[in-house]
Amino acid sequence: MNKTLIAALALAASSFAQAESATYAIEPTHTYATFEISHFGVSTNRGRFDKKEGTVTLDRAAKTGRVELTLQMASINTGSAAFDKHLQSEDIFDAGKFATAKFVGDKFSFSGDKVTEVAGELTLKGKTAPVTLKAVNFGCYQSPMLKREVCGGDFEATLDRTQWGVDYGLAWGFPKAVKLVIQVEAVKQ
Repeated sequence: MNKTLIAALALAASSFAQAESATYAIEPTHTYATFEISHFGVSTNRGRFDKKEGTVTLDRAAKTGRVELTLQMASINTGSAAFDKHLQSEDIFDAGKFATAKFVGDKFSFSGDKVTEVAGELTLKGKTAPVTLKAVNFGCYQSPMLKREVCGGDFEATLDRTQWGVDYGLAWGFPKAVKLVIQVEAVKQ
């Protein structure tokens, strides 16, 4: 084979590989980051972050991706203004000092063309620790309203909150374990 043909094939293969990767913007009205923690073993406290933004890069053919999701800590919403204020305080999230939490995941696992988990790091209260989000659901569809592809799913992880210095209530019996549930949909750009 001559060098020109080899170079042309390499360029075509490179272009094809790049064409498989797509960037998606997280759609905030279909994306929710919530947490659940046991309250004295009797009930479950829940909250969500109403302000969030991020992007996903996904290459299903290469089975790679990257997600960045930023949560505004002052946007915590439990349905109780007093509880929201306490969660934002220095006791728990210290939202005045640490305005955002951020998950960056760059290790995607797949089953066929479906994402099964995303491993990465969560930065919260200035500390970073590994987190793996397991996909409960994942899929892509052509949105009839947006006329673009949308990919998304439901992801879960159980975290040891003490890794990020969230120690409030341990002496009273509140557990270290917090369930994180992320429902996400992202629109192809």
